[in-house]
Amino acid sequence: MTTFEGKNVLITGSASGIGRLMALKIAARGANLILWDIDLAGLEALSETMQQWGYRPATCWQCDLRSREEIEDNARQVLAKHGVVDVLINNAGVVSGKPLLELSDEAIERTFDINTLSLFRTTRAFLPGMMEQNSGHIVTIASAGGLIGVPRMTDYSASKFAAMGFDDSLRVELKRLGYPTIRTTVACPFYISTGMFKGVKTRFPWLLPIQEPDDAANKIVNAIEKGKQRLIMPPFALVTYPGRLLPLPLFDRLASFVGINNSMDDFKGRDG
Repeated sequence: MTTFEGKNVLITGSASGIGRLMALKIAARGANLILWDIDLAGLEALSETMQQWGYRPATCWQCDLRSREEIEDNARQVLAKHGVVDVLINNAGVVSGKPLLELSDEAIERTFDINTLSLFRTTRAFLPGMMEQNSGHIVTIASAGGLIGVPRMTDYSASKFAAMGFDDSLRVELKRLGYPTIRTTVACPFYISTGMFKGVKTRFPWLLPIQEPDDAANKIVNAIEKGKQRLIMPPFALVTYPGRLLPLPLFDRLASFVGINNSMDDFKGRDG
């Protein structure tokens, strides 16, 4: 179990979307929130909302997660000001939503810098403090797109497959190093109806519903509190595991039938 009361909780990508909602829910539980995002104005507005609602004010840090130097510099300042980060929630993410040949090198690198490499950089910065106190929790917000490849998401799916591998390896590594009390949680939601995934569609909403942001945030925060190691939502997304035992042509037909392979056809995103 992980309790938030009085704990230092750092959330990346917390100015909007799921990050913002998780921050509010965790603030309601009495945590000391440390918020990172490139959108400083959004963070400050969130901190003001927290104070209006009677929660502890958050500490806001502008951070471009594409920059290793900026992550390391901000981490040093956070540690100097707050001490150990008890719960690290790697939430920040971006999506391009374009076919491979329409992706620029810059777009691909941006996706991996934010969705994947930032996981390594933030965790390397804050894990030593968790080890010193022999407790902590590292949360990775991955995606159902890290369980199955999706057309128009080659960069995104690849980055989220990597995030899944990161969490999987880190969990076992911490146990082997003798730190079973440092927990890990990976969340793999299907599309969430935020601006990030504006325009996505699902063929069978009763089977693969577009997730409501508040509901998704609640489930993730509850999973962290319960110490759940992996959260996949909706449950039908679990079919990707036994589905991998099928011949690939059959697996692909199944994905097409349930609407996965055309789910990004009308994607607009935040810029659409």
